[in-house]
Amino acid sequence: MPRGLGDIASLRLEVLQDFVTTWMSPPELMLHTLFPSSNSPSSTILWESKEGGRGMSPFKPPGAPTQITSPFGIAEHSAEAAFWGDKMFFDEEFLNNLRKPGQPDVYMPAQQRLAEELGDLTNRAYRRKEWMFSKMLFSGSFTYQVKQGVYHYVDYGIRDDHIVTLGSDYKWENGTKRDIWGDITTAKRKVKTACGGTIDWAACNSTVLEYLAKDPTMLTLLQKSTFGDGDLFKGTINKLVGVNPRVIASLLDIPNLLIYDEQYEVRSYLTAAVTADSTVTIYVEDASDYEIGGTLRFVDVSAGTYEEETISAVSEQSGTVTVSTAPSTSYKATADYVTMIKYFIPDDKFVMFASRVDGKPIAEYKAAPFGLDRNYGLKPDRWEDKDPDGVYIRVEDKGLPILKQRDGIYILDVN
Repeated sequence: MPRGLGDIASLRLEVLQDFVTTWMSPPELMLHTLFPSSNSPSSTILWESKEGGRGMSPFKPPGAPTQITSPFGIAEHSAEAAFWGDKMFFDEEFLNNLRKPGQPDVYMPAQQRLAEELGDLTNRAYRRKEWMFSKMLFSGSFTYQVKQGVYHYVDYGIRDDHIVTLGSDYKWENGTKRDIWGDITTAKRKVKTACGGTIDWAACNSTVLEYLAKDPTMLTLLQKSTFGDGDLFKGTINKLVGVNPRVIASLLDIPNLLIYDEQYEVRSYLTAAVTADSTVTIYVEDASDYEIGGTLRFVDVSAGTYEEETISAVSEQSGTVTVSTAPSTSYKATADYVTMIKYFIPDDKFVMFASRVDGKPIAEYKAAPFGLDRNYGLKPDRWEDKDPDGVYIRVEDKGLPILKQRDGIYILDVN
């Protein structure tokens, strides 16, 4: 490039950082905002979690030594912080357009594109953070890459009797013996008995909300004669179901009912060709985010067409995704790609938790330092490339959500 980056005001690091800071998290991403955050002194995250609570000091006679108390139910955890990021390349022609403030027809479109692209990078980083909180709350564990080809598994140690899968007769959608009210009451009692916490949050997506709204027992309780003005379908309406979640929350006596339908996309280019009606094991750049039961979409970039198959197996170590049926079209390595779109909250989960136990949050986000300047939090960066001329812009972050009260959460698989 004939000139460096210093003469492009929009690409100064302080400008990029200010943009990322003011952009903040997209308002539709909510899970990671439910808990506080703090900084870890190193990239190895250390934390203690516990079960139980409500301890009481013993009596002691005057002049006698005070009894030493040992916390019970304490477990020590250690995990390497997750590290994630994206970068984009901007070529010489685009950068020279940013040098033309006297030509608004050239300069303004370039400025707008830069803002949009940096916004996309920022949103992608926030979605990864949201994904980790989703996995902690709705699965109790997740796997992530810590080095090239090396994956780490973090298990939050949620007690087995707080991760409940309903039997076929008790499924919320159409189980002949379903008892939604009883299931939720049992969860409240178990959390209260285990740690003294009161469930004040529940979360699901619109699919599960529909199960709640259409359940005969729930409908009976919500009838006008037994529940206020019968305003199940009035007020703040969930657009996908047509139900007022506040009414459901009030009936269940849970102060906060989060109906959350945000999705994320996993996309990866093929690293080996796919042969029509033959290949079921698909080699991709990174298989770690694909999930069994998800829908894998094969995209033919040149033809602009796609087809979909169900994922039956995933191997992070070998970088493969296996589908139940081979696609009917062949796809080229490095040119075509596969994608999977998933809800942050699965269609079959209803999670309840006490956000605080003994006045302390049950979970937290630990930000970890990265880079030579030990940066904390979302950080943009950029550097020049000489062949071809251009600049890379990168956004990175590092950290890990932690669960400090293992029995303050109740995960219910309802379907």
